[in-house]
Amino acid sequence: MSGHSKWATTKHKKAVVDAKRSKLFAKLIKNIEVAARTGGGDLAGNPTLFDAVQKAKKSSVPIDNINRAVKRGSGQEAGGADYATIMYEGYGAGGIAVLVECLTDNRNRAASDVRVAFTRNGGQMADPGSVSYLFSRKGVVIVPKDGTDEDAVMEAVLDAGGEEVNDLGEAFEVLSEATDLVPVRTALQAAGIEYDSADVVFWPATQIEVDAEGARKILRLIDALEDSDDVQNVYANFDASDEVMAELEDD
Repeated sequence: MSGHSKWATTKHKKAVVDAKRSKLFAKLIKNIEVAARTGGGDLAGNPTLFDAVQKAKKSSVPIDNINRAVKRGSGQEAGGADYATIMYEGYGAGGIAVLVECLTDNRNRAASDVRVAFTRNGGQMADPGSVSYLFSRKGVVIVPKDGTDEDAVMEAVLDAGGEEVNDLGEAFEVLSEATDLVPVRTALQAAGIEYDSADVVFWPATQIEVDAEGARKILRLIDALEDSDDVQNVYANFDASDEVMAELEDD
């Protein structure tokens, strides 16, 4: 999963400064609204909201936008949409398994966008359950290096449920069980280690190694899916070597 993780982290950073900034902001704001609606507007009592706000702040979303999203979601301010979570499954070129997580107030639009993205980018949608069994829920915390070393990160999270620490180049990726996400990021905070994001994700049990051309094809599909306003996250079980990822960065 190293290639996918490195790509996702790099893409997220670039999105903050390029033309996709507003689209990224909209997705982060939507996460905040849903978290506040589900668990209330108190950050101290709603860890999912806390992490959604933290991620938005790290991505330079204006604090006024964040506060309004919390108020809309918690019912303190009018205007919040009734978003539903929908999962779609499919395959990309080369048999790569793809899970698409949507937050939408229009199921027909979301389904249409996802279907078109698959069809136009060498993929195909699959029946519910045919792909999801290849993934499990995991906690992922992204820690910027900024002078922090891998041993310090591992020492901080080991007793809190941290399972492994992966080097993504400019950041470390801390994996845990989904239920240990909050203890892990709390342990990092207690150790004085900053983190960029803490999310529960769908993690593949096995990965398919891809070459540069295979990586280009699956990344085109993922980019097309994420271009939809209804798509929040895309997960795929591909792996690409550092050499392949470096080649793609030169494209």
